[in-house]
Amino acid sequence: MRAAEHTDHTEGTRAAPPVTTAAAARAYARSVVREVWSPESRTVRDEDVIDLLLVVSELVTNAIRHGAGLAGFDVLPAPQGIRLAVHDNSQVVPDVAYGPGVLPVGHHGNGYGWPLIIRLAREIAIELRPGGGKTISVFVPLREASA
Repeated sequence: MRAAEHTDHTEGTRAAPPVTTAAAARAYARSVVREVWSPESRTVRDEDVIDLLLVVSELVTNAIRHGAGLAGFDVLPAPQGIRLAVHDNSQVVPDVAYGPGVLPVGHHGNGYGWPLIIRLAREIAIELRPGGGKTISVFVPLREASA
């Protein structure tokens, strides 16, 4: 499994490393942000990068824990943020996927992931894959840090 290739504006397209864990997914997403929003051209707000990494962690962890395993991970830079696509092996759509993002009452050890995703991401889409499984794609906005 490989993360999506992306275009580096100075070196062309490069192959992405294998992504099999939430930590590897976070590292790859962070590397894409560093390339696109380099300190020489423009800097992204730290809080937006933290939001992105939280969304990456939740999506990948959910694919591993509830989606019968991670089947793929794509990171695509966009002018105003990052598009993520996480592929898993289950066709079950989470009950709360299109909910209001309300945090669960009381702590039961889970149930916080989707509300965080809903609050931090935009353009959430879930598509069943023809060969089985599903893809959850989201857009996470990134803003330029003030000088």
